[in-house]
Amino acid sequence: MKDYLAVADFSAEELQSILDTAIELKTEWKKNGNPPILKDKVLAMIFQKPSLRTRVSFDMAMRHLGGDALYLSPAEIGLGKRESIADIARVLSGYVDVLMARVFDHQHILELGKWSEIPVINGLSDYNHPCQAAADALTIQENFGSLKGIKVTYIGDGNNVAVSLMHFCAKLGADFTIGHPEGYGINPEAVALGEKFAAESGSSISQLNDPREAVSGSQVIYTDTWVSMGQDEEAAGRKEVFPPFQVNQSLLEGAEKDAIVLHCLPAHRGEEITDEVADGPNSRLFPQAHNRLHAQKAILVKLLT
Repeated sequence: MKDYLAVADFSAEELQSILDTAIELKTEWKKNGNPPILKDKVLAMIFQKPSLRTRVSFDMAMRHLGGDALYLSPAEIGLGKRESIADIARVLSGYVDVLMARVFDHQHILELGKWSEIPVINGLSDYNHPCQAAADALTIQENFGSLKGIKVTYIGDGNNVAVSLMHFCAKLGADFTIGHPEGYGINPEAVALGEKFAAESGSSISQLNDPREAVSGSQVIYTDTWVSMGQDEEAAGRKEVFPPFQVNQSLLEGAEKDAIVLHCLPAHRGEEITDEVADGPNSRLFPQAHNRLHAQKAILVKLLT
């Protein structure tokens, strides 16, 4: 692994290895802490978009593993504006050991990967969110032992989070369904890739416009905000279309009894998810959020050791 830019770039075996490494590191950390296997390594974190989980989990992952992290704000970098992405990548390659960038445009991540001599991690882009997907898959594996044969249903907007989750599920043999309003599905190119991966693993991809039909038989229900960063001008229109796709107790009752509920956070409670579900016995929102730390550790270890 040179970079970690998109789930689609990796084989099922490589993705499973990330999950297995995350479990080993998590178990080790809970017992006696992790040994400093990334001693003297430094991660530069480039942010165009604000973050809680991405920033803190990467920073703490490096600390737990003996390394350090450096936060670079939008004002300091001006990715592609103040300075070209190629120049930024080449300069930072001489200062630090690994880059993580959280950006609006996926092309910026690809350019960082092209010009950087050190590993680049996609902390989020408009195309996908592969670090979140690793934490999601880790949470599912911890609850069910494996992703193979599990039905995962995503309810809501077919955004970057849905793309990564779909690809991770398809690669590792989980059936993926999205229930979305008409016109808000996952982009066709990403779906085509997902269907290719699903054919290879023996799983399936489904897109439905009925949320109740979508959750039927599901062991995992996942949702995300209806309005992502950068979509503010669409907020009013989206809030008229999405209410039937709220994850509430009534919808949850249509899934399997042992179904777990996931959300990448931040949650807009009372919109895409109710307090009753987010704080209820089926919720795994906070173990999932905590798993960002352990998934990030595994990705860093794979790239740097």
